[in-house]
Amino acid sequence: MSERTLILVKPDGVERGLVGDVLARIERKGYVLEQLSLVRATADQLAAHYAEHEGKPFYQPLVDFMSSGPIVALVASGDDVIRGFRVMAGVSDPTEAAPGTIRGDLSRDWGEKVQKNIVHGSDSVESAQREIAIWFPTGA
Repeated sequence: MSERTLILVKPDGVERGLVGDVLARIERKGYVLEQLSLVRATADQLAAHYAEHEGKPFYQPLVDFMSSGPIVALVASGDDVIRGFRVMAGVSDPTEAAPGTIRGDLSRDWGEKVQKNIVHGSDSVESAQREIAIWFPTGA
């Protein structure tokens, strides 16, 4: 079943010049890049995107990190793309992420308050729809 997902290359991935590598992995997997934008996240976007985490101890460090530099936001589509990209990304903790995954190959623990783990991918069809509307409000 063809799906759409939101993928973010976080500020650490952009700063380290890893956007091309991430995009190449997505394309090599056979997913379609429908829309792509280099953006600076607004406070409203981040509040909406991370609303379920508001009040948690990691919320403010995460928002600060995500507003620290440019982000590449993209919509990708393909059969089972949501699950497929999350497997490709690897687990959130870069130390635990398997070799061959984006996080396993490209990220590590930097000893900071927030995990800098290169990418975000929607975790469900509902989340993808909500997140795409946040990052591409005029439609994608």
